[in-house]
Amino acid sequence: MRRLAPLFLLLGLGLAAAQPLPPAPTPAQVQLNGMLGARAALLVIDGEARTVEVGATVKGVKLVALEDGRATVEIGGRRQTLTLGASPGRIVAPTTVPRQIILPMGPGGHYTSIGMINGQVTTFLVDTGATSVAISQIEAEKLGLRYLYGKRVVTQTANGIVPAYLIELASVRVGNVQINNVEAIVIPGQMNYVLLGNSFLNRFQMRREHDVMTLELRY
Repeated sequence: MRRLAPLFLLLGLGLAAAQPLPPAPTPAQVQLNGMLGARAALLVIDGEARTVEVGATVKGVKLVALEDGRATVEIGGRRQTLTLGASPGRIVAPTTVPRQIILPMGPGGHYTSIGMINGQVTTFLVDTGATSVAISQIEAEKLGLRYLYGKRVVTQTANGIVPAYLIELASVRVGNVQINNVEAIVIPGQMNYVLLGNSFLNRFQMRREHDVMTLELRY
């Protein structure tokens, strides 16, 4: 029987899938000037205002996700979070392999981040009490995970003992850091987040300073 922290919430997040587009010149500056619901943003790219839908790429800027007045964009394989009304962000191509994940504390003292599972966008919540990455069946279906082919197990939750499926994720990406072959458990019901448990966190040295959590890749 596997242990899972009793942290269950009630909302799922669905985001449009990205469509591959021809490469474009890397812009120098990007600013978030407005949001059209959760599906599009007004970005100022090198001084030019453009409306960009989630999953679309304009002038080399791919809009990955929108959430709570923030936009996650990707340029040349590197991601950055833009805040509504903040100064333009400058994205420079990385020269070394990323080894750090930096997470500011969110509401309720939790650490959350938009990321990817097997190339599909989802939202994570750091849960040091969870043995594995934990995914609700509803979110697993959105992500296209074939969890029914996984190993059937039972796990202890806040609602008692429930059946679950143990699977292996090809990749889990948070920020610019990607870990391959990560164990996960898929459980019934719905949660706000994918719980980022120790099957992922154990690959990192964790430290907290004030309201910021830093995960430093061990190997």
